[in-house]
Amino acid sequence: MPFPKKIEEKLQRYVEDLCNIPSPSGFTKEAEKYLIKKLTGFGYKPVQTKKNSVVVDLGGKGKPICFAAHIDTLGAMVRAIKPNSRLRITKIGGYPENYIETENCIIHTRTGKEFTGTFQISNPSLHVNREAGTQKRDDTTLEVFIDEKVKKKEDVEKLGISPGDFISFDSRTRITKTGFIKSRHLDDKASAGILLALAESIKNEKLKIKRKVYLVFTVYEEVGHGGAAGIPLDIDEMISVDMGAVGDDLSTDEFKVSICAKDSNGPYDYDLTNTLIKIAKAKKLNYAVDIYPFYGSDVDVTLSAGYDIKHGLIGPGVFASHGYERTHTEALINTYLLIKYFIS
Repeated sequence: MPFPKKIEEKLQRYVEDLCNIPSPSGFTKEAEKYLIKKLTGFGYKPVQTKKNSVVVDLGGKGKPICFAAHIDTLGAMVRAIKPNSRLRITKIGGYPENYIETENCIIHTRTGKEFTGTFQISNPSLHVNREAGTQKRDDTTLEVFIDEKVKKKEDVEKLGISPGDFISFDSRTRITKTGFIKSRHLDDKASAGILLALAESIKNEKLKIKRKVYLVFTVYEEVGHGGAAGIPLDIDEMISVDMGAVGDDLSTDEFKVSICAKDSNGPYDYDLTNTLIKIAKAKKLNYAVDIYPFYGSDVDVTLSAGYDIKHGLIGPGVFASHGYERTHTEALINTYLLIKYFIS
């Protein structure tokens, strides 16, 4: 049976909407509002934890399970204003500086003002700097050039920009006619969009679920403590729905749902992982089982926080993680179907 076109379009739309909302870790309020508005519109009663995760009970009875995605992303913060009016940054999350070089950005002041800018190395013109291609990239050489007439530190301070202001990256979200989705922050807004579409289907498409299901959207995953608190206390199992890492000798690609057997924190629950694999195989989904060598998920943190649960990790295959990422609509569909079959 072909996958319903209207659900496919909703998957794409929710992912695009979320990617276009700036939400580096610690600055996620607009993304939280978007989720709450959508979930409320579907007929649910989402709640927020003290650390601002969005939690929603989708209904069902027995053997409670939680699916978790995160809506926080990589980003930066103003560390200092340089005498030449440029901004020195401190990174939020992990990425090499060359991944954001020449990227457009927005500086979000704590008084609500916004200013655009661009990341550039300190002397970027090749016509006057023969070392531009080989110059070291770090927080001392990569700067934010503000799109304002500023020449010195005092000019920037008059704009209201100061250390501690958040900086978000232009997501540059594109959905091609061939079904590819290119964007920053598909980690993890691709999976957040999948869970949002699933929640809508349960209500509007009368999708039946055979157990109690929660969704949790965390807001501090990229800095390591998203799933440490605020997880429903009655759950038996928790599955992080994050990205599937593509590259090296891994078998995941941009069209598959990836089932992670082990990441940098160790193996995932044997029985739960086996169940996911059996469902994917029985339903003839395009899937892969992989090891993520440099990866940690929200549910890893949940276990470290002392929760006594079975844990798993799945997600759509995403290429060029923590950079300008790419996946395909087929990966979203395969991930959506795996979750749907698992709960129904």
